[in-house]
Amino acid sequence: MKKEPIFTGSCTAIVTPYCESGIDFQKMGELVDFQAKNGTSALVVCGTTGENATQNLDEHAELIDFVAKHNAGRMKLIAGIGSNDTNTAYHLGKAAEAAKYDGVLMVTPYYNKTTQAGLVQHFTYVADRVNVPMVLYNVPSRTGIGITADTYKILSQHPNINGAKEASGDMSLFSKTRYLCGDDLNIWSGNDDNTVAMMALGAKGVISVASNIVPKAVAEMCDAALKGDFATAQAIHMQYAELFSTLFIETNPIPVKTAMNLMGMGVGHLRLPLVDMQPKNLETLKACMQKLNLI
Repeated sequence: MKKEPIFTGSCTAIVTPYCESGIDFQKMGELVDFQAKNGTSALVVCGTTGENATQNLDEHAELIDFVAKHNAGRMKLIAGIGSNDTNTAYHLGKAAEAAKYDGVLMVTPYYNKTTQAGLVQHFTYVADRVNVPMVLYNVPSRTGIGITADTYKILSQHPNINGAKEASGDMSLFSKTRYLCGDDLNIWSGNDDNTVAMMALGAKGVISVASNIVPKAVAEMCDAALKGDFATAQAIHMQYAELFSTLFIETNPIPVKTAMNLMGMGVGHLRLPLVDMQPKNLETLKACMQKLNLI
């Protein structure tokens, strides 16, 4: 069964701006407007980059509801619902369904991990009960467990599992998954530096961190790749390759929120246990941004 992707092109894993009282909703609205004006196809709200691990359930529901209303249909919306508790993921998914989101993004369960059989049951439980297309999220460097190609194949047969954010950085895994699943599973790059290579093998775009600060460039890179113009896509990739790398010089989203604040975007502080960048890394980030005239 061929599944139409929730989106194609560039999807921003948007940061969550904070103030002393909690989420800065005025600033969040400005960030959504900035993305819409610069060619972004979709947003992931309450994802890893949005610091969802330190948001309580009320904040999560309020934030996805606010973004849905402020976006007003301009971009596709995907809500992060990942948890190491299947029941919590289910309830977060129902909140996304109530807010009429276009998709949900569900990461592999961290810490308690489980087996591949457990992954199938974990994702299937939610996909069976939440009437919103699901995007699987594979990022073993953060969760301690990865999705194998064979497990992807099993999950691709579920009618409500639309695709996967592949952030393992394992191109062999991606290639084998594409071979096994074909059009039954849409795949998006989960790493900015892998986007062009993965799109050359059939990925539909990227769920991007860098597009928080250079949304137009990431959107144009993806658009070129979707049109088969890989010379242009490669040129854009090379222009921003150092930035793509530097934004992960420390744990995401520390560098990207720091970069946004350096640009005057005023996204506020990080929530513990995330802390300010180390001085040496901060200077590296500033130097990279200066080369691109971002600051």
